Amino acid sequence: MLAHVNTIAFNGLNTLDVELQLQISSGLPTFTIVGLPDKTIAESKERVRAALNSMGVELPAKRITINLAPADLLKEGSHFDLPIAVALLSGIGVIPCEDIDNYIVIGELGLDGKIMPVNGVLPVAIHANRQQKGLICPQEQGGEALWSGLKDVVAAPSLLSLVNHIKGVQQLPRPVAKQKTDPLAQIDMSDVKGQETAKRALEIAAAGGHNLLMSGTPGAGKSMLAARMVTILPPMTTKEALETCMIHSIAGELKNGEISFTRPYRDPHHSASTPSLIGGGRKGIPGEISLAHNGVLFLDELPEFNRSTLDALRQPLETGYVTISRVHCHTQYPANFQLIAAMNPCRCGYLGIKGQECTRAPKCAEEYQNKISGPLMDRFDMYIQVPPVSPWDMSQDKKGENSESIRARVVSAREIQRKRFENMGYHDLYTNSQLKGDLLDEVTKLSDDAKGLLIGFADKMGLSARAYHRILRLARTIADLQNEKNVAKVHISEALTYRYVMPTKQV
Repeated sequence: MLAHVNTIAFNGLNTLDVELQLQISSGLPTFTIVGLPDKTIAESKERVRAALNSMGVELPAKRITINLAPADLLKEGSHFDLPIAVALLSGIGVIPCEDIDNYIVIGELGLDGKIMPVNGVLPVAIHANRQQKGLICPQEQGGEALWSGLKDVVAAPSLLSLVNHIKGVQQLPRPVAKQKTDPLAQIDMSDVKGQETAKRALEIAAAGGHNLLMSGTPGAGKSMLAARMVTILPPMTTKEALETCMIHSIAGELKNGEISFTRPYRDPHHSASTPSLIGGGRKGIPGEISLAHNGVLFLDELPEFNRSTLDALRQPLETGYVTISRVHCHTQYPANFQLIAAMNPCRCGYLGIKGQECTRAPKCAEEYQNKISGPLMDRFDMYIQVPPVSPWDMSQDKKGENSESIRARVVSAREIQRKRFENMGYHDLYTNSQLKGDLLDEVTKLSDDAKGLLIGFADKMGLSARAYHRILRLARTIADLQNEKNVAKVHISEALTYRYVMPTKQV
């Protein structure tokens, strides 16, 4: 073996060490890559050869063998291009072997020798930092790598500049960590005319991380309200931002090496397949629920989604993660998202609206609403009806309350929750929606009249244990918004109004 280079392979968010070994021996001129490479890596031979030719470097007319160890691990991705090129340059004596021993190398090569961006730089940088190694990566993603806390980052624009840097002929500039500008500056809750009840529901949902379903006629403003949900949520902490951006980095959605502290907002079309929503495919890539981690997943026209796709959400909504099992991969992604959904009362959308009555009522509403399974409906903490906006509200020049003032109350309520959990020794809990078991009972001790009201409602409506606990969590959030230490009857009363049971028959 003439040279070896440290690189990685991906298994979901996990980064696995791979040692790229090079041997050049006598024999017929060949260039072979072994160690379970996929088609992308097999094609890298031509990209590497062309990149070296652009520098004026010719490969020796000998038998060249590259082994990706461990050999029983499937290797995928174009990020192996740069490690292969660096190993070859080291093997033929262009760069010293010892200068690259303490680096992990990733990057894709263009035919002209340019080092191009690849997916997953952030998790690789975190992995390198744990192992106390440096990182060699594409120039555009050097700033992304710095967010991991890694100090030794070499971000090169081309293979030639990297060689000159290693040999001391040229000094590459240190990359700069970049923060993405807020994409939500153009929208605000004050844009919404009327709909005070819906705004109140969104505020409660934001304060406690609760799932919300909105039902209303077309044009009532459901999508507009959902889009502004992120504007009233508190910004992510550094830990949350790194967790979320690691997933976006793996999926190739972290552009220009910029980290965002704004909570993600994902709104897939209702034609989305189960793997695109949950995650999967041959490579086990993250789906929309993982890309919405620590943020909001908005499903518009909820009954139009495939029923099996919607039911696949049930487990991640409870556990906060999703496990993807495929023939070639078995991985787990975090999926702690807040589900906001919207739907019409029936397929035509105008059930119960005077002058636009549904001609197939009540059958139209029954068929439409029955597309959503009972277990999924049970996982919504809040259900509200969004009525049409009146012409009087539309004609008002005065704007409503802005997102900044609503966010201040949400942040205050979340701070109360954080301190409560911290004082109780639960440092991994952040919102009331995560309360379970004995801890839920401990933080929501009810007075006799509040308990009687809740038990009576649950008995009359035949609520499940899950629905019962969700009402308790919701009431705790309402009390936190009012800075009340105890959950009173008035808080239970308001929580019950959001537990409206969607009718299956209407006339």
